[in-house]
Amino acid sequence: MDINHFKETIKPFFWVEHDNSFSVCLEAGSYKQEVFAARADEGFEGNGYDWGSLAQIFLTEKRPDLSKSIRFDPEGGMFCAYSSEGDNLKDFILDFKKACEDEALIRDLFSRAELD
Repeated sequence: MDINHFKETIKPFFWVEHDNSFSVCLEAGSYKQEVFAARADEGFEGNGYDWGSLAQIFLTEKRPDLSKSIRFDPEGGMFCAYSSEGDNLKDFILDFKKACEDEALIRDLFSRAELD
């Protein structure tokens, strides 16, 4: 998949290349807020930390083969995953985006997310 098609496929996540690593980020609050709203009474807001918790569950349960190479660095307004292994991060975000688009799957995964 060429890089432009890849970047279009993962939207609203966005890809960033650094000198020795790669990141994929999302502006928190811009995507899938209804998933987080379902647990708002528990304190979930859909912020970067909530996305980090959801992404960690996805990585642990669905892509454990990538768990050694993917790291998360969320902030209040931004979700960010990074790796020095670009191909692994691309595999992760393609699969995570696909999971986000599967309403039943993403809600099931989110049911096990914990507040950070």
